[in-house]
Amino acid sequence: MASLFEFSLTLRSASPRLVLYRQLAVESLSSYPLSDDINIVSGGVNETNKGMALMNPKSCGGNCCWVDTGGALFFDVAEFQQWLKGPSDLTGDSFHQPELYEFDHVHFDSIIGSPVVILYGALGTDCFREFHVALAEAAKKGKVKYVVRPVLPSGCESKISHCATVGASDPVNLGGYGVELALKNMEYKAMDDTAIKKGVTLEDPHTEDLSQEVRGFIFSRLLERKPELTSEIMGFRDYLMSSTVSDTLEVWELKDLGHQTAQRIVHASDPLQSMQEINQNFPSVVSSLSRMKLNDSIKDEIIANQRMIPPGKSLMALNGALIDIEDIDLFLLIDLVHQELSLADQYLKLKIPLGIVRKLLSTLPSTESNTFRLDFRSDHVHYLNNLEVDPMYKRWRSNINEILMPVFPGQLRYIRKNLFHAVFVLDPGSICGLETIDMIISSYENNLPMRFGVILFSTKFIKMIEMNGGEIPSASVDNSNHIGEDISSLIIRLFIYVKEHYGNQMAFQFLSNINKLRTESADPAEDTPEMHHVEGAFVETLLPKAKSPPQDTLLKLEKEHTFDEQSQESSMFVFKLGIAKRRCCLLMNGLVFDANEEALLNAMNDELPRIQEQVYYGQINSHTDVLDKFLSESGVPRYNPQIVVDGKVKPKFLSLSTAILGKDSVLDGVSYFHSPETIDDVKPVTHLLAIDITSRKGIKLFCEGIRYLMQGSKSARVGMLFNADKDVNFRSLLFMKISEVAASSYSHKKKVLDFLDQLGTFYEHECMLSSSLVAESSQAFIDKVCDLADTNGLPSKGFKAALSEFSVDEFRGHLNKVAQFLSRQLGIESGINAVITNGRVIHLDGSTFLSHDLHLLESVEFKHRIKHIFEVIGEANWEDIDPDMLTSKFISDMVMFVSSSIAMRERSSEGARFEILSAKYSAVVLNNENSSINIDAVIDPLSPSGQKLSSLLRVLWKYIQPSMRLVLNPLSSLVDLPLKNYYRYVVPTMDDFSSNDYSVHGPKAFFANMPLSKTLTMNLDVPEPWLVEPVIAVHDLDNILLENLGDVRTLQAVFELEALVLTGHCSEKGEPPRGLQLILGSKSRPHLVDTIVMANLGYWQMKVSPGVWYLQLAPGRSSELYVWKGDNESQGISSSKRITINDLRGKLVHLEVAKKKGKEHEKLLVSSDEDGHSQDKKQGNSWNSNIWKWASGFIGGSDSSKTSGSTSTEHGNGVRHGKTINIFSIASGHLYERFLKIMILSVLKNTHRPVKFWFIKNYLSPQFKDVIPHMAQEYGFQYELITYKWPTWLHKQKEKQRIIWAYKILFLDVIFPISLEKVIFVDADQVVRADMGELYDMDIRGRPLAYTPFCDNNRDMDGYRFWRQGFWKEHLRGRPYHISALYVVDLVKFRQTAAGDNLRVFYENLSKDPNSLSNLDQDLPNYAQHTVPIFSLPQEWLWCESWCGNATKARAKTIDLCNNPMTKEPKLQGARRIVSEWVDLDYEARSFTAKILGEEIDPKEQVVSPQKQNSANESPSEDIESKAEL
Repeated sequence: MASLFEFSLTLRSASPRLVLYRQLAVESLSSYPLSDDINIVSGGVNETNKGMALMNPKSCGGNCCWVDTGGALFFDVAEFQQWLKGPSDLTGDSFHQPELYEFDHVHFDSIIGSPVVILYGALGTDCFREFHVALAEAAKKGKVKYVVRPVLPSGCESKISHCATVGASDPVNLGGYGVELALKNMEYKAMDDTAIKKGVTLEDPHTEDLSQEVRGFIFSRLLERKPELTSEIMGFRDYLMSSTVSDTLEVWELKDLGHQTAQRIVHASDPLQSMQEINQNFPSVVSSLSRMKLNDSIKDEIIANQRMIPPGKSLMALNGALIDIEDIDLFLLIDLVHQELSLADQYLKLKIPLGIVRKLLSTLPSTESNTFRLDFRSDHVHYLNNLEVDPMYKRWRSNINEILMPVFPGQLRYIRKNLFHAVFVLDPGSICGLETIDMIISSYENNLPMRFGVILFSTKFIKMIEMNGGEIPSASVDNSNHIGEDISSLIIRLFIYVKEHYGNQMAFQFLSNINKLRTESADPAEDTPEMHHVEGAFVETLLPKAKSPPQDTLLKLEKEHTFDEQSQESSMFVFKLGIAKRRCCLLMNGLVFDANEEALLNAMNDELPRIQEQVYYGQINSHTDVLDKFLSESGVPRYNPQIVVDGKVKPKFLSLSTAILGKDSVLDGVSYFHSPETIDDVKPVTHLLAIDITSRKGIKLFCEGIRYLMQGSKSARVGMLFNADKDVNFRSLLFMKISEVAASSYSHKKKVLDFLDQLGTFYEHECMLSSSLVAESSQAFIDKVCDLADTNGLPSKGFKAALSEFSVDEFRGHLNKVAQFLSRQLGIESGINAVITNGRVIHLDGSTFLSHDLHLLESVEFKHRIKHIFEVIGEANWEDIDPDMLTSKFISDMVMFVSSSIAMRERSSEGARFEILSAKYSAVVLNNENSSINIDAVIDPLSPSGQKLSSLLRVLWKYIQPSMRLVLNPLSSLVDLPLKNYYRYVVPTMDDFSSNDYSVHGPKAFFANMPLSKTLTMNLDVPEPWLVEPVIAVHDLDNILLENLGDVRTLQAVFELEALVLTGHCSEKGEPPRGLQLILGSKSRPHLVDTIVMANLGYWQMKVSPGVWYLQLAPGRSSELYVWKGDNESQGISSSKRITINDLRGKLVHLEVAKKKGKEHEKLLVSSDEDGHSQDKKQGNSWNSNIWKWASGFIGGSDSSKTSGSTSTEHGNGVRHGKTINIFSIASGHLYERFLKIMILSVLKNTHRPVKFWFIKNYLSPQFKDVIPHMAQEYGFQYELITYKWPTWLHKQKEKQRIIWAYKILFLDVIFPISLEKVIFVDADQVVRADMGELYDMDIRGRPLAYTPFCDNNRDMDGYRFWRQGFWKEHLRGRPYHISALYVVDLVKFRQTAAGDNLRVFYENLSKDPNSLSNLDQDLPNYAQHTVPIFSLPQEWLWCESWCGNATKARAKTIDLCNNPMTKEPKLQGARRIVSEWVDLDYEARSFTAKILGEEIDPKEQVVSPQKQNSANESPSEDIESKAEL
């Protein structure tokens, strides 16, 4: 644990929490109108990251700490103490108490209900110490609830030791990410020819590791021997280095490469290091690997294992639980390991043997199905049919194996066996009940292969049962009067009569007739059935068959209350099942569903595979009673949605083992009650009842708990945790004391439960109901207790003695301790009624909780959570425990502690059977008997996930030495090199911290010995929630060619974590509310960022930094129609959702919304043809006008000269007027940024209206981002930098070029602010010759997209026009194939028609095939144009030499530098040749850039000759860029 703690500090795991505290400190300071001389500087997200200036403490009297009471700020301890001495009832003050969060540090002496006081300051400062002493003292006295939030305001660094200020002002270096240098294919010479800047010398002394062997030479030795030949030796080394780098191998060399790699790793002295060195420097080691002699036993074992696991698949499990390899990062892994280690630590402190601890940590929850079936078997079920005996089914086949036969989709299997029991629980006096009856009968008549049944109940009668404390009301209440009202009970009685005399069919017909008569009367939708409907239906049903007049029978039945008892018992049965609240529901073989036709078929389809599986394995045969089998295996006696939760709601747990390990824990004093004669048995299930004895509900819970034990439970015990308000009366204190005495001294007595039951009933009637409580009555109460004790054979003397020594203050102190425990653990103030079952918490807010619910809770929790833990603890050999201590209570306590804490862990419940794979020759096995962590993994060492995993496993081995069993699983037959990159995973170490001074030199990725003559491109592999950007990079990170860097062959790049991504899914009744707009902000500024919900999985994302944020529905249509589910839907007031970001792992938030009352049928997206489009536009601008003003780079960079709605902009030759034209582009690498500046200049020189450019931020170099603000100012345009994180669920592209193409088309609906209505995409390498206003205003006939079709007048290129033949010709059906270099997007139409969602669906389906979408940004919209229609722009809007020919060049409005697949001419050469004005524009752009960056420019710089370009290292293989924009 200690080494892990040290590591998590170097990993900066706590830094985000400190940033969050800073945000809260800023809000604390800015929420009060302080005097003028106090200057508060608050910062937005970006300032936060860069060391936010909080405030100037000198102006606060030089103080670095302050206390926030919610009503005032105190910078001085004396003033604060004066405030404390003020009016004693601080809570009653008019001010609002500061809000507390789950991560806050609350002083342990604080008493619940005291006013909250927050100290902001830094440990180590004098003012913090003074405040802390005063606050701790006040907390002990119960005056305040003391909370501390550590912050170091700017200017206070001098008042604190240097160690404490590290990271307070400078940016913090992070680890936990990967960097790759990928070998780049250079078929098209897309490199900038601007003079290469000289490399920078790094501070790092070990620039190149010369001790590494290169082709058999160790150069450090050679240099030692021949120092005078240094330059020649190093030149020779460079030559060898370049020649060893392979990006291609012959097919025969590739054949066994995976097996050779496995052999090299397994035979290494340090296998983990060997694996890391191989897969992180693969291009340099591959040639030596491929020449290695292979050992057949390794190859055979790998091939044998691959019969059980697919080749190349990687899996990893931590203590038995699978980890998602795609999603894992260092932060998540360390959290998971920490969770396991802290549990192991707790269990060892509880004296559990290490072997058992390891077993406990690696047990997965029971694999039994998580489905709960309600056991409804009883006489109260009335079946309509029986498939096995009814004559109407006799022609069906009876062979159960027919269920395994394939059928067409939607076709049913007709088998003469009761496999599906559809039993409906309904009130026949309700509309819902009668409509369900009609559905049953029609399904039955349509020969649905199910057995239909009903259980009938009366809602009114169940209400009476509830009022009568869960008993059937006695006959005196049950007068004829109420029967007259309760129509449901009458229907049930008549139904039973018809069934007994005339059979099931007639009885169901009777119910159906009621509905028929009801619907024929006035307004069927509103009216429940009335008396005359029931009587009429009864007569109508019996008339054809009756021997005597049905009217007489009816009168007789009404008078004599025949079948009254059955009717009441039927309702009682439903009450006990717990499903009366659902009004009408369906039990499909005991699974609970809604009662409607769709649910019926879905329920059948859900159940089918379960039955098929059991038939297949022979667990169900022709003689099995399926219902009995299912209900005996997984039946529960009662349905309670609080206990049996569906997958959406996570049960709440609390760890009781952490509670018991604290000093003088509340749990130490709890004594337990047991069912009669089971006191010496081990009880795996423990119910702790938290009871507020001053409430009716509390005393009811007490009585139900006692009755639960009286009914008998062999495996559970019950403990009481009493809590009460401060002003609890004396009698209640006596009652609690008596029950505690009974539990501690007399729980072994036979009739102690009867005594407590009678006591509870007496207390409820006497004390709860009588309001005047006089002191004398307490003596009467004690006498009554003694009488009850004597009656039940308990010694009344014992109670008298205990009560005579009873100290009220002491007992109140104990109550306060319990209340504190409950509030700390459950986060609830006093007056709690809750049940805690082995750590699972169920709050009882409004629902009745019966003894039946405790039985249900016991069976559910035991089966799914406790049973396997109980079995493991049962195997323990308790050597370190005194034999006298080994009581049944000790074991019961252990099971309770372990099962409660183990439920707290957040980890996958899935495991894998790693033991079936052989690990003799091809696996790395590292054993550590003393470790409580065990790692099982299957790894393909030559895969991207293998590159990351090898580093993660080395970190774990270094810090915690777990046991590891790593089975290597490389691909067996390779056709291409599996890895074409160098990779480094950045892990912080203590070596990053200087031993001489306070400087920190890392962590960083360091690449030595890279090939000089290969072009490399750099990519980052960061945790999913991170958004990073380069902030220092002199060189082009897209095209790194080390041989061009001169003597100092080093380059350096620094990236910054710009923001984290908050993602989520939103649904409305299971469907995504497409187009719903969400806004996020702080309390004072609720709208800082916004987004819309996609139709794809209801996905949404926003950029955030660590802090406390509030998510709301955006003003306008979204908040007019919707509220958060659970908010008051009828009043339609929507609150905000609080979201806390306090780590570097982002957050995934699931939201549910509901339509407001009366708006259920309104649409969220109103199409422009309907009204409201114009209003939408206005409204869009109004609520979006402040978007992103507040933080630089927060989805858009505000380091731009932008004002969203401006209509005039100054520029070089005057002022631009009119509506702004929005142009969007994307560039990566210095060459394309050079083109981009030329494109900007060409647009501005030909366009007269204001222009705003939108650039995708992800791939821009730091230089471009430095130059663009100056350029915007000089040339008079606005710009904004935008970004969007690739969603995890969307198929990811691996190559950078393809990712860039994807950004051009996949996220158009979500990447721009909602207020933007139209945008034009212009390729970076385009030159514009026309006024873009003309294109911006063009009518594109209501289509979301407008592209230019490929022109066809250059006949030389006919052989390359693939869209004229084969697949494309057939797919397009006469539509044109368009070029993607220029297009217009009508964003309003695009969002309304869900064009973005449709394009993503097409992309997801096509992109998994590596041969499709070879030219992604162009193929996708062309393929989808049947669904997402494209308007074809006039041909002159895009001319490119490759396809158009020179005849039309004069009319061209834009010229694009398309790649020419025939000549493969380098871009720069083509630009200068094709576009006459290009050279001048280029010179202007380069001169401006040089001026800003303070560099010189050579005016005579000429194009590099084609020969020289071609001599660069070429690769013959076809590059995907070859088809780029064709």
